[in-house]
Amino acid sequence: MSDKQEIRQMFNKVSGRYDFLNHFLSAGIDYNWRKKTINRLGKIKPQYILDVATGTGDLAIAACRLNPKEIIGIDISEGMVEVGIEKVKKKGLDRLIKLEVGDSEDIQYDTDYFDAVTVAFGVRNFETLEKGLGEMLRVIRPGGLALILEFSQPQGFLIKQFYAFYFKYILPTLGNLISGDSSAYTYLHDSVSKFPFGEDFAAIMRKVGYKDVEIRPLTFGIATLYVGKKA
Repeated sequence: MSDKQEIRQMFNKVSGRYDFLNHFLSAGIDYNWRKKTINRLGKIKPQYILDVATGTGDLAIAACRLNPKEIIGIDISEGMVEVGIEKVKKKGLDRLIKLEVGDSEDIQYDTDYFDAVTVAFGVRNFETLEKGLGEMLRVIRPGGLALILEFSQPQGFLIKQFYAFYFKYILPTLGNLISGDSSAYTYLHDSVSKFPFGEDFAAIMRKVGYKDVEIRPLTFGIATLYVGKKA
């Protein structure tokens, strides 16, 4: 299987327990990270939003408080999208949010269609990072924003040591106990440890064509919010 197929299969396996694990393993900090992302997005009052690698739609749901006209969420995992669709229906948001299976590296929407594109903890899973970032940029209108929320690596000594131990040992163990599949959480550690962050990731965004790139470390640098503009 290709990397993309393996990732799709992995997330299909854990889709039923994904939401619980997300919030439990992050001790609920992920809610605050999404809130900060949406607060930054609100500055441009977007009407049309695309949430890439939407998973079960948490960030798309959070964006509803901005009162946009349309939110589209795409993800390569059919299982995750199915869970997200049911969640959106239960919240009565299915007229505003549309979740569908889609590839971040081949987005099936017109150039300059969206006011903003968001992605939370998904760019690490792009098979070809620059291609995925380029597709996101393509569908943003001039003057619109991309907001990318992603794990990074804290630099303070104590938090860095705790973070490394938790990600490598505790998180896969708990993930396995709760979901019955440790592979997704072993993958999480491996992918975060190899992924560029901070200025290194911002440089890739600029290379692809994003302007005025912002870097906002969150919670001691455990996660980072990147903001890029389309000229």
